[in-house]
Amino acid sequence: MGLIKRKVRGILTIFAVVCVFAACTVSYKFNGASINYDKVKTISFENFPNRSDAFVWGPMESMFNTALQDIFMQQTRLKQVRQGGDLELAGEITKYDAYNKGVGSDGYSTMAELRMTVNVRFVNNTNHTEDFEQQFSASREYTASQQLASVQEELVDQMIDEIVEQIFNATVANW
Repeated sequence: MGLIKRKVRGILTIFAVVCVFAACTVSYKFNGASINYDKVKTISFENFPNRSDAFVWGPMESMFNTALQDIFMQQTRLKQVRQGGDLELAGEITKYDAYNKGVGSDGYSTMAELRMTVNVRFVNNTNHTEDFEQQFSASREYTASQQLASVQEELVDQMIDEIVEQIFNATVANW
């Protein structure tokens, strides 16, 4: 009887260990970058000036340039150089506008939309078939009863994050 109890206990222990390991999950963080670091070691950024002809908000240019550089520095092992990097990013903020989206029964605007567009020129000096010039856009809605000045920084920050992620994915993610 003792032998049977030990075998049952052994089987239950193995079963418990298997259950514990099956319940555990392994988490991988993929940042999306698929860079051949043997060939691509550096990146250079030109300043993206705000060339929007409709509307200009002063802090937006520096917010965008900082966010763009930060994503590459945080999610890749590329070294930033002033010019002539293996990867080169240049461009400009071409549009920044606010539009009325909806009109209430009283004839006044109920919703507004803020839009931002950035033109990007990407050069991969190790593989010029990946070079491109492309526009990336984002927009955010807000209630027209709010003053733009009270929501502008938060909305611009959200749009910048979205556009910067689009640029990152288009340049080094190769999805």
